[in-house]
Amino acid sequence: MSNASSTPRPVHVIGGGLAGSEATWQIAQAGVPVILHEMRRDGPEQVRTDAHHTAGLAELVCSNSFRSDDWEFNAVGLLHAEMRALDSVIMTCGDANQVPAGGALAVDRIAFSDAVTARLEAHPLVTIVREEIAGIPPEEWDNVIVATGPLTSPALAEAILKATGEESLSFFDAIAPIIHTDSIDFDVAWRQSRYDKEGPSGDKAAYVNCPMDKAQYEAFIDALLDGPKADFKEWEDVPYFDGCLPIEVMAERGRETLRHGPMKPVGLTNQHNPTVKPYAIVQLRQDNALGTLFNMVGFQTKLKYGAQTDVFRMIPGLENAQFARLGGLHRNTFLNSPTLLDKQMRLKALPRLRFAGQVTGVEGYVESAAMGLLTGRLAAAQALGRDLATPPPETAMGALVEHITGGHMEGSKFQPMNINYGLLPPLEAPKVDEDGKRIHPKERGRAKKRLQSLRAIEALKAWRDAAA
Repeated sequence: MSNASSTPRPVHVIGGGLAGSEATWQIAQAGVPVILHEMRRDGPEQVRTDAHHTAGLAELVCSNSFRSDDWEFNAVGLLHAEMRALDSVIMTCGDANQVPAGGALAVDRIAFSDAVTARLEAHPLVTIVREEIAGIPPEEWDNVIVATGPLTSPALAEAILKATGEESLSFFDAIAPIIHTDSIDFDVAWRQSRYDKEGPSGDKAAYVNCPMDKAQYEAFIDALLDGPKADFKEWEDVPYFDGCLPIEVMAERGRETLRHGPMKPVGLTNQHNPTVKPYAIVQLRQDNALGTLFNMVGFQTKLKYGAQTDVFRMIPGLENAQFARLGGLHRNTFLNSPTLLDKQMRLKALPRLRFAGQVTGVEGYVESAAMGLLTGRLAAAQALGRDLATPPPETAMGALVEHITGGHMEGSKFQPMNINYGLLPPLEAPKVDEDGKRIHPKERGRAKKRLQSLRAIEALKAWRDAAA
């Protein structure tokens, strides 16, 4: 057993959700003492948040699904596999408490939370303190992970704002759908900027344009108005801002509103049919530095997810669109991470603070937990006086870090993202399989995903073994 003088100083983790619980586990498993601070508690002075019903660690507040578990052909399943390879407590407890859900990993939410709580409570290097950390943590805490999620307490959020600048936290998330570039039909769509105006990079064709005639536009407006809308949760109290109105709200103000707003057809010539002026045009703008993702300009929406897929595939050129993420408008406290965080997930203004989970700009249970896993390993390495780089971008985990710390297009507004293959460095779609047999063109996209997954698993294991 180590003597007291060789024991590393404890790491403090703020927040006992999925990210905080995973970070705590990883730190303790590395042999570093960790103090987990969670504001929710039972007893006479019971404390909850607006969304939580229990004081259990890693409580699932929405769905009980961790989504697809297919590591070969689904990016979320790939992230599952990477986390399992890194001794994830979230995946271990998820696997042990799963319920039938086809190809997805879904869990008994109470049993899952109880299992995570029990594991952390039983770990000899973990101390759980039921308290709120109001404001910036004490200066003597020199290694801290903030994993407070979308319901960051007002006191802590205000302190972060003061430390980083008043525009560095977003409290309302107005998101337009994002589409995989290789699913756009460029026999219909074309690249061009309005009036061929050069952007900062000198590109006169920075946008993808999808034309509509009058009949297509009218049918699209009808579908927007008739489509089912998602309701806000009671605690969200989400306002509309004129700068980011949902497209269906704009359509409700008049059938021509969108045609004079984000769908205006001016300054553009259809390269496939230059003599015909489109009645309306939907524009897509490059969303990541790799050029694998494009977002729909001005298409913030509260349409339900199923309706979004149906309605947006009515747009010429997007009939076969594959969505990396769908649109939404909801409360979501997150950092402008590309500006504020370094590659070690540390706050540049206060490097003793790392951030993990949804507050960093990832979305989804698994993505949040993955960032907790990574920051836990980074914090433990720091406590032990070791250098540890983040995983390479070929991995799902590394791709998320790249997105958080600057993989989006420079100059565009940073938005949270689920893991998807568009965040990983691209590969050419194979034309033949491992046996040299020709792959049908319709199956090549699927084959490419498998190659990306195989590359990711190999790179992740090499990173893990090098750090051991």
